[in-house]
Amino acid sequence: MINQETLKKKINDFREERDWKKFHNPKDLALSLVLEATEVLEHFQWKNGDQIDSHIENKKTEISEELADVYYWLLTLSSDLNIDLDKALDEKIEKNRAKYPVDKSKGNSKKYTEL
Repeated sequence: MINQETLKKKINDFREERDWKKFHNPKDLALSLVLEATEVLEHFQWKNGDQIDSHIENKKTEISEELADVYYWLLTLSSDLNIDLDKALDEKIEKNRAKYPVDKSKGNSKKYTEL
């Protein structure tokens, strides 16, 4: 398994070899992240449960590539902003534990403000 720091170095090297960092500001990186996420969504748009299952089976490689694009931009943005995603996720999970206590939220899709 490759760790995030290794991946960040790999994508930063890729970017530096092409002299693309000058085009990468937080706004445009965030836009790229969102645009790639919408490409993931396109795989599921207008499909119901059975169609989604079939589509995933038939288009797994393409979906994987779109998810990789999302991950690429997420790692690039977090690297440029010097954010430790592992730490940020861990802290966010703990914050969400307080917002969504098991006894109130288990099996419930309501937002924490409605629990």
